[in-house]
Amino acid sequence: MTDKSYSLPVGCRCCTLNRRRFLAGCAGCAVGVSGLARAAGQSGPAGEATRRPRIRVVFSHVPSTGPVWPNIGYDFDTRKRKLMERLSAACPNIEFLPVTMMNEEDLNRIREADEEVDGYLVWFVGLWTGQCYRIAAQGKPTIMADDLYGGSGEYLIAYSAARRAGHKTVGVSSSRFEDLAAVVKTFELLTRDGAGPEAWMIAAEAARRKTLPRAGEPKHAKDEVRCAEPGEVVKRLGESTMLVVGASNPPLSEAITKIFGVRIVPVEFGELDQAWSAADRDQSAAWADRWIREAEKVVEPTREEIVHSGAMYLAMRALMKKHGAEAITINCLGGFYGGHIHAYPCLGFTQLNDDGLVGACEADQISTITMMVLGYLTGRPSYISDPVIDTSTNRVIYAHCVAPTKVFGPAGRRNAYHIRNHSEDRKGAAVRSLMPLDCLVSSMEFHPLHKNVVFHQGVTVENVDEDMACRTKLAAVVKGDIDRLMTQWDLFGWHRVTVYGDVAEPVAELARRLGMTMLQEA
Repeated sequence: MTDKSYSLPVGCRCCTLNRRRFLAGCAGCAVGVSGLARAAGQSGPAGEATRRPRIRVVFSHVPSTGPVWPNIGYDFDTRKRKLMERLSAACPNIEFLPVTMMNEEDLNRIREADEEVDGYLVWFVGLWTGQCYRIAAQGKPTIMADDLYGGSGEYLIAYSAARRAGHKTVGVSSSRFEDLAAVVKTFELLTRDGAGPEAWMIAAEAARRKTLPRAGEPKHAKDEVRCAEPGEVVKRLGESTMLVVGASNPPLSEAITKIFGVRIVPVEFGELDQAWSAADRDQSAAWADRWIREAEKVVEPTREEIVHSGAMYLAMRALMKKHGAEAITINCLGGFYGGHIHAYPCLGFTQLNDDGLVGACEADQISTITMMVLGYLTGRPSYISDPVIDTSTNRVIYAHCVAPTKVFGPAGRRNAYHIRNHSEDRKGAAVRSLMPLDCLVSSMEFHPLHKNVVFHQGVTVENVDEDMACRTKLAAVVKGDIDRLMTQWDLFGWHRVTVYGDVAEPVAELARRLGMTMLQEA
């Protein structure tokens, strides 16, 4: 995920605002639509079109001058121009009015300028503006579309919220452009005699559902997981400590302690940074050389950068020993971007998880307690991800810059991995783990505030090689209904924790023991 505390300019750098045609001439994202031939066919019920519908295309992202999905320095202008070229060619009966939205001020100007538009296409090409749900809440026909590995988290959260609220909103998360075009074409109904927003919503939902795969039960290799008894898991949790570095959420910490018995210890950045400075550099270098030797390849980081990561690993181990902790989670993005820490903990997290402890990203206490539960339950490491959904392939892609390399436990075989830089800012050292395929994985969150466990499964099919977004990208074919998988992200957040193996029944039993309810997401 990405820090949101940037100073954001309004709109594209090359445009001025006009109340009646906001950004119509923006060279960064507008594409001429005049002179396009009228489509030969019509979608929806018969009726003469009074005019071409006017659809505001809202490209949502923040500037790429800082750390961001897809990555720092990403060329949003070129991407938006190419997307508009394809969209205009695919839907010539629609007048598109493109605009870029980066913040609330942009949203307000869009609202003021758009009394005449018939609907919106909100295109999530990056993260995070935090304004997209408010466009759908205006009540006009709205399509939300994820440009995969660009705006995926904000798309999932905003679309789930709009869908739950009953707004006239349809969502498309597909790598197949034709899926989006088929849904966008239904906007033609908005200016036909005898049609309107309600007819559009029916047609758009029908078009969307036609692009979805059938719910499935994908086959996979046999993998027996030996799970501990719930009582043993609860006992070990009650004896455990979690360190939370550089962040504080007392209500959440109290809920975790109340349900799981885990002691939460807040730690300031300064304590971690002091431990990093004090780490033995010979030992740091030894860890760096080991990681380099065991890696399939090192792509961007220098040895010096990896030695810094070795020192961070030793610093985390020192703090865990000092506080008697089995788990540590760090506000790594805020700490690194703010200059409070001087190395990413990604390589160290991977080592901790491979060794049977828990190293967790982003000071995410919910995911950290989930990883602790799964470790005690299965004896296997798990990892946090930012999921991306691709309905065209019936896949969910679990993306992050940390993942274990011993997914079957400390005594299991090691899979190949690459040492890369951190994706969002292209700095430091991180991991691309090439995890085993043809395996069933279980993904979930034990959410102490909702007292729910959200849960879904899939079969691993690919380690996606894509430069955009986080380095590790494990793709799994969804077991069940992928459409249901896009309905609850606004309640439970973007992160999910993934572990190898079928743990549905043990997790359900443990949830009951903890007074929680298990919800099947797919």
